[in-house]
This record gives sequence, structure tokens and C-alpha cells, in this order.
Amino acid sequence: MMAQFTKRQWLTLIVISIADFANAICVSLQAPFYPQEAEKKGASPSEYGLVFGIFEFIVFIISPLYGQYLHRIGPKLLFNGGILTTGTCAIFFGLLDKVNGHYPFIILSFVIRIVEAMGNAAFLTASFAIIAKEFPDNVATTFASLETFFGLGLIVGPTVGGILYQVGGYTTPFVVLGSALFTTAVMTIFILPVHSNNNQTNPNTVGVKKALRIPGVLIATSSIIATSMSIGFLQATLEPHLRQFDLSPIVLGLMFVINGGTYAITAPAWGWLCDKHSHPKVATVAGCILVVIGFMLVGPAPFIPCPTLLWMTICGLVVHGLGMAAQLVASFTDALRTSIQYGFPNNLETYGLISGLWTSTFALGAFIGPSVAGILLDNIGFRNATMFIVLLHMLVGAIAAVFLSTCTLRRKPYTEINATTEDPRTPLTDSCQSRSGSYRHQPSPRGGQGVPIVDRPSGMNSLIVCNSYSNRAGAWSRASYSGRYSHSYGSIETKRYLEMTT
Repeated sequence: MMAQFTKRQWLTLIVISIADFANAICVSLQAPFYPQEAEKKGASPSEYGLVFGIFEFIVFIISPLYGQYLHRIGPKLLFNGGILTTGTCAIFFGLLDKVNGHYPFIILSFVIRIVEAMGNAAFLTASFAIIAKEFPDNVATTFASLETFFGLGLIVGPTVGGILYQVGGYTTPFVVLGSALFTTAVMTIFILPVHSNNNQTNPNTVGVKKALRIPGVLIATSSIIATSMSIGFLQATLEPHLRQFDLSPIVLGLMFVINGGTYAITAPAWGWLCDKHSHPKVATVAGCILVVIGFMLVGPAPFIPCPTLLWMTICGLVVHGLGMAAQLVASFTDALRTSIQYGFPNNLETYGLISGLWTSTFALGAFIGPSVAGILLDNIGFRNATMFIVLLHMLVGAIAAVFLSTCTLRRKPYTEINATTEDPRTPLTDSCQSRSGSYRHQPSPRGGQGVPIVDRPSGMNSLIVCNSYSNRAGAWSRASYSGRYSHSYGSIETKRYLEMTT
């Protein structure tokens, strides 16, 4: 599959992979090194906790705006600007130890994190849109491959950062790795291809509110929020839960990369399955089941009659990594396909919209997850608190399964038109959508003539094709491309014969 990529596609894939890896390294540096420095300046855990939380909140707010105007700004400009901003802020964040005073330190921390969040949101939104633009037939696989590099960056960042921290103190890891990201941004300016939006659309045809009115898109975004909440839950509560084992700092650090490493390794496989072998919502249901099993093992669940065991916790983290890979990879592909199926244009404007929506909803879950986790941990303990994530994913998985089964049972190829309300000479519009996402009217994509209803046999006048995604390549759709009617439609086999009979 990858061997069939063009030179432009390979160039795009390599550049974004490097940028994803470098960006993840810089984003992952704050958690291991900032809290200790903040406490030296007199900051309380609540204050520097908000410094972390404000990042996700800004991403949640700003990402839909980037997605809505990406076709006007241009994905390359947004991509490069986002990386440059993130790299510069990472360097500045490393200079905070030079700031004297409690309040100046906290205020500058907030300012830098807010600007860094704006840059990170721009980079992520643009990169997802570029993926959809450049790899229309392999969106899930490519998206998953890039997420692998991002996951590896999250693992490498704290490891390399720890070495640099021991060598040169607080400033060194931020300046060195931030400079690496800045250099990557400069490289992308010259290497990343320009991605133009060739299809001009009515601005009223797309929008976040309109996308969220589509049931399939709403389920996909719910899956994203639930998954990111599960990740944030463990980030906030796993370390207190593991204190009972008295682990060394190195082993404790490794516990935090188990699910991320599993995610990075297995995401491409889920992407391949979504692209080639199964509906994305099947992967969503499977992911929900895996996350439920994972959280039942990590605690373990209060109804499992055994104490907390380290090997069981490790198994739970591995299963959670499998589940979150399935849900995150499937959700982006599902939201994009479903929105196009429901009439959104298959162009850069829609790609930007869905990219911004994915980034925003993930950040929302990442903001809510740790907040809820802390409250539950204080009041009911870790084992009981995990039931919140378990029940949430059971709900999302059940809704996705019902939606999937309902759509499968309801799939009908044709709908009857009321002859008393429709003008029989009005051209029949094929509601199945082409790869461009727009409705196909009378002209054939290969230049053939359209077929008005009056020229069809009478049996055809009462039939139109169902607008389900799977029927976009159905019999009537194939006929519009080939100039022939399907044999299943009756005795009329060729358009030439039809013209002779009329």
C-alpha cells in the first residue's frame, strides 16, 4: 500500500512524522520538570496545576476556529506557524527559572502556555487536514502512523529530557529540544508541499454545529472525549495508586509509558483495519470494550475479589493502550467519512473542520478527565473511581453498537417517490455522493450525458439510491460512471438502447 504512494505523499508523510515526533517531545517536557521548579518559586500545586489545565482548555477553544478558517489561512502556513510557535514557547518555558518572584513566575507561565497551546492546536489541526487531503484512500492508516511518531515522542521526551536535566539543570532540556523543534519548523517551510483548496463551497454548507447534528459524527466525538478522559484519569491518579508498591523512579516512569507505547505500536494496525476491512464504528465498539477491560484490571474493579496486583495493573495498562488506539484512530476517520456522506464537500474546508473538531474534543476530555479523577480519588478511592470510566465507555460502546446495527438493518437501496408530488420530468438527483463529496446531478463524471427521468423506463421513475455510505459504489452509481444500467434494473442494458427506444 505504502509502495504506491507518490513522491509528494512520501515527502508529506516524512515531514509531518518528524514534526509530530519533535512536537511530542517538547509537549511532554513540562510534567516531569516544571512542578519542582514552580514550588521553588513558591507556587502551590493548585497554581501550577492550572498552568497544565489551561493548555488543554485553550486547545479546546481555539481548534474549531482554526478548522473553520483553515481553507482561508492555508494548511501549510498554519502548520509552520504552529510548529514555530510551539518551539519558541518551549525555549521560553525553559527560561522561567530566571524569573524572580512568585507572581511574575506564575503569570509568565500562564502566558507562555496559552501561546504554546495556540501553536500546538494550529499544528495539529493543519496536520490532520493535510493527511485527509493527501491520503484520501488511506486516511486511517496514515493518521495512525503519524500518531505512532507522536506516541514515541511522548516516550522519548521525558527520557532524553531527564538526561539533559541532570547535565544542565532546568533550562537545558527545554532549550535543546525546543531548538530541535524550531529547526524542524524551518525545514518544513522549504519541504512541505503547498495544499490548495481547489473546490470553492458555499460557506453555509459546513460548520461545527451542522456537523454535530449528524448522529454518526456526534458518536465519534463522544468516543474521542471518553478516550481522552480515560488518559487524563490515569495521568492524575496512577502515581498515587502505585505508591503501595514502593517502585523506584525509573520503574514508576516506565509504568506511565506502557499504555502510550502500546498505543504507538498498535495504532497503525487499527488504521489498516478501518481503511480496508471494517467500519470505523466496529473499531470504536472494540475499543470501548478493551478500555472497560483495561480499567477493570488496573484497579482492579471493586467487584473483583482480589487485592491490587502489579502484574494485573500492567496488563490493564496494555489493554487500555489497545483500546484507546482503536477509538482515537477510528473516530477521526469515522467523523470525516460520515460528514462527507451527509453532504459536506470533500475538500480542504471539511478536512479542516473535522480536524479542528477532533483536536478540540480531545482537549476537552483531557481537561475534564484529570479534574473528575482527582475529585473521585479523594472521595471514593481509586478502585471505585475507575468505575466512572468503565460506565462511560460502556455507554459510548452501546450507543455505537446500536447505531451500527440499526444502520445495517435499515440499509435499503431505493426509496419510492410520490408521483403526485414530484414532477416526472424533473431530473433525478443521485443522492449517493462521489468522492468529491458533492451531490452528483445530471452530468456524468466521465463526460457522459445525464439521464432525465423522462428518458428512463417507467420502472425507474419510482426509484432512487439510498444515501448510505456503502451504496456510494452501488449499482446506480456504477451506471453513472460506466454509461450502462445495472442488469438488476430490468431489461434495459445500455444507454444506446434506451435512446433508440425513446
